[in-house]
Amino acid sequence: MTKVAAADRSDFFFFERTDSDLPFYRGVPVGFGPGGWLIVFASVAVAYFVLLVTQQLFTAGAARFLPAVLFTLIPLANLAAIAGRRAPLALFRGLRGWDPVLIIGFFVLNFAVTVVLGLLVSSVVHAVSNPAGAILAGASTADRLFFFAAATVQLLGEEIFTILPFLGFPYFLDRVIGRKAAICVAALGASIIFALIHLPTYQWNVPQALIGLVPVRIILLLPFIITRNIWVSTGVHVMNDWTIFGGTLLQDTIATG
Repeated sequence: MTKVAAADRSDFFFFERTDSDLPFYRGVPVGFGPGGWLIVFASVAVAYFVLLVTQQLFTAGAARFLPAVLFTLIPLANLAAIAGRRAPLALFRGLRGWDPVLIIGFFVLNFAVTVVLGLLVSSVVHAVSNPAGAILAGASTADRLFFFAAATVQLLGEEIFTILPFLGFPYFLDRVIGRKAAICVAALGASIIFALIHLPTYQWNVPQALIGLVPVRIILLLPFIITRNIWVSTGVHVMNDWTIFGGTLLQDTIATG
């Protein structure tokens, strides 16, 4: 872990840990030029399209893991290829100190915001239900277990899909508009991309995707910005989605007696 100079720390947000900067965009622990970043952006796009295709082919049982694993590994393998095999490790750190509390706290915040935004979206546009609820309702117990397990891997993939572009945007913006502004623009841009890739899930309902997911995704980025640890943001994401899926499944179980 490389120490950050005091002059650089002065440009950090008050809530960030100051013992290290966000990885890659300023060349720490490794860096790559604009061509390398374009390849990184392309790799997350390829991973997403592979996910879309393979999810149509592998829909039940242990086969559910293949789309999620490919979605997760393609960007990491690409990052290792262009920046060295240890480069992906900069995203993954051990939990320390208050990290478990951060996971729980941001889960509570994110879940509350998700519910409020869901009610808001339903009041202003025709909202479409996530098809995962219907899939779970008609699944066997074993398939439900595979669903939740594969979803956990996919949510890690969604974190990688979002965080790599989030780290790439400041590479191009940082020296033009300053670190804090670059990170804000990067967070908004990455969150919009995250919302747009969910359009197929919500039958291309653009207002629902943008209103419902952009604020939630920004909240999910904050734990990573604070800790530089993708496990923390993934923990929040998994708890949030498991709660939503589990609640939907419980409602269906009660309704069907």
